[in-house]
Amino acid sequence: MPTTSTRVLAATAASATALLLTACGSGDDAAAASDGVGVVAAFYPLQWAAERVGGDRVDVTSLTPPGAEPHDLELTPRDVASLTEADLVVYLQGFQPALDDAAAEAGDNTWDAGQAADLSLTTEEHSHEGESEEEHAEHAEEEGGEEVTDPHFWLDPTRLADVGDALAERLAETDPDGAATYEENAAALRTDLEALDAEMQEGLADCAVSTLVTSHDAFGYLADRYGLEVVGISGLSPSTEPSPGQLAEISTLVRETGVTTVYTETLVDPAVAETVAQEAGVQTAVLDPLEGLTDESAGSDYLEVMRADLATLQEGQGCA
Repeated sequence: MPTTSTRVLAATAASATALLLTACGSGDDAAAASDGVGVVAAFYPLQWAAERVGGDRVDVTSLTPPGAEPHDLELTPRDVASLTEADLVVYLQGFQPALDDAAAEAGDNTWDAGQAADLSLTTEEHSHEGESEEEHAEHAEEEGGEEVTDPHFWLDPTRLADVGDALAERLAETDPDGAATYEENAAALRTDLEALDAEMQEGLADCAVSTLVTSHDAFGYLADRYGLEVVGISGLSPSTEPSPGQLAEISTLVRETGVTTVYTETLVDPAVAETVAQEAGVQTAVLDPLEGLTDESAGSDYLEVMRADLATLQEGQGCA
């Protein structure tokens, strides 16, 4: 007959075996749960679209940390490695220069959202920082500025919906078993974005002031979609410093066009925009270009922040 100590040892061994089996099972379950398609998104709007379209079948990470300015992205060696390890890299060529070369090296697992977004808008950029006003005027007259593509397509919800549809097709190439899910999720995303677009069409249909003066030239697609005219104090990148002559010109434009509000941003130092507003004697308000979310963002996702932007624009532009 087994002794008491023998029975205790046997029970202990059985418990340990059960715990080991449970742990192994839990590990398998965890591994299965993390077996989704690995997607690396360049910055927030692409991250949000990938999460919406991919649903439970994808694991999405963003190269741009929350609160960081995506134009200024610098890649660490670990970031570069993540591009080659991912099943799919979703980025926007020309928007983040540090990412373009790395994406090219990553191979066939990269997908540029620009074609689906139809980047049809261009703007004129002068890249002569530190020059005098006379030199700036001379260069502007000689060159007429450089035409560059505006990448900020996501501020037109209909273009983001097009990107969602195309992304569903691209994800289906990587994960054919999920094709129906991706198509269904993209359709739901389009429904939400078209509803947002209808709200913005109605809300911005009758505004007293059509000129939109913003910290940097990020709202071209929004302005094009809803009948406004955008004037960016800085260029397409918020790090581009306007000359004193340009600041004076914009201040004059503000006064002459009846602008009552100059818009600052969540991720950009408001000092330059506040200077223009002060010189022109008008107020400021925060308009979010949705390049990234922060604790100060007026919403927890793209849709909420866009609706907050709509309310800000209605007040700042005097919309009925």
